Amino acid sequence: MKEAHAFGLFPGGFGTLDETFEVLTLMQTGKARIIPVVMLDRPRGNYWEVWMRFIKDRLLKSGLISEEDFSFFKITHNTREAVAEILNFYKIYHSARWVRDRFVIRINKRLSKAAVIKLNHQFADILRKGEIVQSAALPQEKNEPEILDLARLILTPFRSRFGRFRELIDAINASSTA
Repeated sequence: MKEAHAFGLFPGGFGTLDETFEVLTLMQTGKARIIPVVMLDRPRGNYWEVWMRFIKDRLLKSGLISEEDFSFFKITHNTREAVAEILNFYKIYHSARWVRDRFVIRINKRLSKAAVIKLNHQFADILRKGEIVQSAALPQEKNEPEILDLARLILTPFRSRFGRFRELIDAINASSTA
């Protein structure tokens, strides 16, 4: 079984906020792999909602971030929701890597043809050329023999708008399988 990666955040001080912005910045700029980020507040707590209002009022309204950047994280108020978010992230999605200019998304289950068509329609805006294609492993991936048997979704996207990549992962996990 694959080792799952996730990042959990709890209310805190400067260090918490530094870690929060660092992980979000690295994913937003494509310098770190996209993983589930869960901000867990106490029941009826509002720490992360207050933070979110600041982010929307100052960063989003000023055009410093985009709406899709909010896809990088989920705010929850109990551990059951937090665990569900992490498990759902890896429901179909396994992992991803770049092979030259192609983004290779490894998936645990093959998607239906209709699901791939739908993904192409929903995410045409991030494709630099071609379309999203379901395939086997590329020859360049032979250095990862433990996951060669997984199906792939391969696309040639613009290397920007990584919030849309996170939305693509969510859409993959909501897709019908073959």
